[in-house]
Amino acid sequence: MDYREVSVDREFLLTLSYGADYHEEIESFAADRDVEAAWFGGTGAVEDVELGIFDQDEFEYETVAFEEPLEVVACMGSVALDEAGTPVADAHVTLARPSGQAIAGRLERATVFSGECYLRTFAESLDRERDETTGRDGWAV
Repeated sequence: MDYREVSVDREFLLTLSYGADYHEEIESFAADRDVEAAWFGGTGAVEDVELGIFDQDEFEYETVAFEEPLEVVACMGSVALDEAGTPVADAHVTLARPSGQAIAGRLERATVFSGECYLRTFAESLDRERDETTGRDGWAV
């Protein structure tokens, strides 16, 4: 395990815009407010969702599309800088169908019906880097 101590800098409450992309709303907010590192959680409702599931043998995400209204039971994620210095959100969600059936994965895209997000920034910037063992990107601590 690697770790790094960070200091909380700012905290924000966001109301996501109807019809916007859930993931892009967080990234554009981060870019507009010079957020270089953060942790966030969100709820709401979405439709036209695309989730990624990581294939541990192929080291790549496979995507699955859902063209239906879904409840955002939980959305958790982080913001860190990519190699170009742009803030990128890595979000994972659990979604519920009206039947109560849950589906989950990495959020690639989703159209917002309604959404709220709590975002806590860190004073220190964080970069993402690829772990050669797992093929996944994560914080460079």
